Amino acid sequence: MRSLLLSRRDLDFLLYEWLDVESLTKRERYAEHSRDTFDAALELSEQVAAERFAPHRKRGDQHEPQFDGERVQIIPEVKAALDVLAGTGIVAAGMDESVGGMQLPAVVAQACFLWLHAANVGTAAYPFLTIANANLLLAHGSPEQVDTFVRPMLEGRFFGTMCLSEPQAGSSLADVTTRAEPRGDGTYRLFGNKMWISGGEHDLSENIVHLVLAKIPGGPPGVKGISLFIVPRVLVDADGSPGERNDIALAGLNHKMGYRGTVNTLLNFGEGRYTPGGEPGAVGYLVGEPHRGLAYMFHMMNEARVGVGAGATALGYAGYLHALDYARTRPQGRPASAKDPSAPQVPIIEHADVKRMLLAAKSYVEGGLALNLYCGRLLDEEKTAESPAGRERAHLLLDVLTPIAKSWPSQWCLAANDLAIQVHGGYGYTREYDVEQLYRDNRLNPIHEGTHGIHGLDLLGRKVSMDGGAGLRLLLKTIGATVSRAAEAGGAAAEHAAALDLAVTRIGQVTAALWGAGDVDATLANASIYLEAVGHVVVAWLWLEQELAAGDRAGDFYDGKRAAARFFFRYELPRTGPQFALLESVDRTTLDMRDGWF
Repeated sequence: MRSLLLSRRDLDFLLYEWLDVESLTKRERYAEHSRDTFDAALELSEQVAAERFAPHRKRGDQHEPQFDGERVQIIPEVKAALDVLAGTGIVAAGMDESVGGMQLPAVVAQACFLWLHAANVGTAAYPFLTIANANLLLAHGSPEQVDTFVRPMLEGRFFGTMCLSEPQAGSSLADVTTRAEPRGDGTYRLFGNKMWISGGEHDLSENIVHLVLAKIPGGPPGVKGISLFIVPRVLVDADGSPGERNDIALAGLNHKMGYRGTVNTLLNFGEGRYTPGGEPGAVGYLVGEPHRGLAYMFHMMNEARVGVGAGATALGYAGYLHALDYARTRPQGRPASAKDPSAPQVPIIEHADVKRMLLAAKSYVEGGLALNLYCGRLLDEEKTAESPAGRERAHLLLDVLTPIAKSWPSQWCLAANDLAIQVHGGYGYTREYDVEQLYRDNRLNPIHEGTHGIHGLDLLGRKVSMDGGAGLRLLLKTIGATVSRAAEAGGAAAEHAAALDLAVTRIGQVTAALWGAGDVDATLANASIYLEAVGHVVVAWLWLEQELAAGDRAGDFYDGKRAAARFFFRYELPRTGPQFALLESVDRTTLDMRDGWF
């Protein structure tokens, strides 16, 4: 039976036929691995996803976490699934062997986790955040902090969170007010409130390791005064055993449209409900140096952003596969050219408009998956490329692609979920079919870890102008190399290369026009459209890459790749033409709008 979560055939194509992941085994870090070990990890992930995560997706949605005044109640299937996952080692798949990891390439570890997102994103969120938390501490924490907090997280005994937003500040981190008062023993006491904390309170693990942004009194104003602290739910004694309950109190739960299986909380730090050591305030341990917390947190945030894009792709992919399966098995109507009303009905996949919707969804989810895995491959290059120049190149390219890797799948793979409902017709709008929940679950992804607007500002306001535009030049040069290869290949690939080359030229022209206008407010008022247009060009590039990887190989799979590439170049890339024209004019319509006019 074909999986309705992801396509293993597509994963194999992208990993082995396009990205040549097997070649990474020639590098010292991955020398003990082979395609066999990669495949075994993928197969194990698929098995756990199908057998332990997917079966309670609906139940977790229907019976979301509840707070009874004392404890958060979560259906028991969640802990059972997470305990099985902990035993597989998948949580630490990409980590160093020295901390108990498998030391798989990042791109393979990412592909493994995609199965869990597709099966049950509500349950997958707990280890997803834990992995990002652990990676931050491995990069910036002390050896003692790694031993005390990271190792138990990788063993599945502790889970981790990230605590950034506050009720009054939202995404404006400069306005956080949580304070961290130093104590003479090297610890800090934290006081404040944090909002939208996924996994913030539960009994799924022995402990919860909160990474909290706060300000040390007397520090610089704004984001320059933010520090980062480890604030565990339960203090850990010197021998690693659990100590006192920290002064962290659950103030309430947020009840969401989707993603309901993940408990989402408002937490109060230092309200005095608990008094570890007889003193109010949540005990925290400074990570790294004071006032560098936001820089450290970006390590986790950037990983989470790429991961959110991957999760959006996984949910869109599952929706597409459900719609494809339904369209193949649902008889309804006859071809427009059929003259005999008594002729047998045909499966709806035979109708041109259903094919259009499925092709669009296929182009979004397979394009999004290529983007996710390409970024995973860049992570491996950043860490293991043979030369410093190669590592720097990967870092720069990943930096400029991160806002696109987060936002493009969050927009367009959600559109695939919308189309999946449409393919199902009325049935798709009922809770009896999976596609409506997949849509609701995916609707969060354009919001969390930065909205589209924030990532548009990041791309246009920072990434394309950093280092004198070095990141954008590198991206356009990299796309240009693919254009040259495709032009030499001839045929449809050459036709698509010509269209892509024009779009790449337009990116350069439009970026220059926007930044040459001399009005930063007008420039950045166009940031979201810029993000969408550049994102579409990037995914067109990755479709051309897939088309070249498929070459002239025969078979339904390769024919499907070529058809989806053709669809994207004929139906999707042309969307950018009017967008680039609007951007080049440095339009002020939205900027000039006034509150009263609404």
